[in-house]
Amino acid sequence: MSYTIGFQSKNQKSVLATEAATANQAVAIIAALRQSADEIKFIRSPQEGEMGIEMLLLLAKEEAEEMPQRA
Repeated sequence: MSYTIGFQSKNQKSVLATEAATANQAVAIIAALRQSADEIKFIRSPQEGEMGIEMLLLLAKEEAEEMPQRA
């Protein structure tokens, strides 16, 4: 499932967006954006629609549980 993350940089007025292929990648992108003082404006996916960070974290956890374990 793909995710679109909308964010606004501290010094910009426009909202930018980036894509992530998995929930875990989206969580990593959000963590990086938070460290650079960017504001998260939205998180959405085609299947789930708009969601908050808590829902994304839940989806990332479910995604990790569904992935086959590597030895």
